[in-house]
Amino acid sequence: MNRTLLILNITGLIIGISYGLHNPIVPIFAKNEIGASYTDLGLIGLANFVPYMFIPVFVGMLVQRFNAGKLLCFGIGINTASVFLLSLARSVPEVMILRAMTGVAHAFFWPPAETIISNVSEGRSRVKNISKFTGFFVAGFMIGPLVGTVLLQGLDVSYRVLFEIATFVMASSIIFALQITKKQGHRENSDFSFGALKQVIKFPTIIMILIYCASSFGMILTIYPAFLNDRNFTATEIEILYFVFGASRVMTLALTEKFANHTSLTLIASIVCISTGLVISFVSYSFLQFSVAMVLMGFGFSIIFPLTLEIILRKTPKETQGVTIGVYETTFGIGWAIGPLAAGLISQFSGNAIPYLVFFGIGLGVTAISVVRKQSLEPARII
Repeated sequence: MNRTLLILNITGLIIGISYGLHNPIVPIFAKNEIGASYTDLGLIGLANFVPYMFIPVFVGMLVQRFNAGKLLCFGIGINTASVFLLSLARSVPEVMILRAMTGVAHAFFWPPAETIISNVSEGRSRVKNISKFTGFFVAGFMIGPLVGTVLLQGLDVSYRVLFEIATFVMASSIIFALQITKKQGHRENSDFSFGALKQVIKFPTIIMILIYCASSFGMILTIYPAFLNDRNFTATEIEILYFVFGASRVMTLALTEKFANHTSLTLIASIVCISTGLVISFVSYSFLQFSVAMVLMGFGFSIIFPLTLEIILRKTPKETQGVTIGVYETTFGIGWAIGPLAAGLISQFSGNAIPYLVFFGIGLGVTAISVVRKQSLEPARII
């Protein structure tokens, strides 16, 4: 494996562990210690993801001109600060501000990382390398909840101490990220044109799928833990369910290269799996039932993103791929922002299980349109 990719994968793994440690606990912390309602949780999720609606485009343009490794380090620094300050938060507005910081940091993580991968990859190796990097991050996200389970149950640490431990893990990733800066030169002569913004618009079916999946994913990350808590699952059990979710994602990403041979069918199957996992969540009360839902959704969420990104990048000139990746991630951010806000409001006024039924119904519609537009889901020839 290319040394740059190896270091980047290790960085992603460590950051993923930090995310897995603290992210599933944030909604429970906000609900039980700060007194957040479901509407508040939706607003916290919105605050987390709103920056991702705008900043990835800006970052995508920056990576066309500046050292992508340094931009990655900048994002890690912001993320480290936001997680630490979360351990000191005492109100919903404070949590919202800190989650907004996390959203900014996230925008300085994925576009630079994907650009670094794209720069050192050729042909079909790109989807493989992006999937591998995502797999390392997801593996960390899978390990994190297990570590969190040990800390919460075995050592009886508080939520705030858990956030401090996650801060230390996040900060340690910068040791590896700094090594990447030495490998990434400045790119003063790169194209800084806004013309690349039009690239993603050429794929309306992909945009529809991406926004639906990102909305559902945002709901699972920000609202779902509180929903599980309301169904009498402890923080430890919720961490274990997110471990199951992560394990499903890791196994799926390991098979991405094979799934890429049947792109349209795989994307349609992914939407069906997400929708099915959501409707199972709507009717479930047992740990086994929710585990099945997590496995299905883990498959769906994992395989969609590398495949849709590859479809778009295959029609994008290499010199403008940084901006295109930024626009792609912004599209993802729009969905991320919609999901938590919609789910929080629906939970507050119609019942905490209803969002999963609503998103299941939307998923059926997205599936039907995707079947009709199946041809548009096949990748073009590689540029």
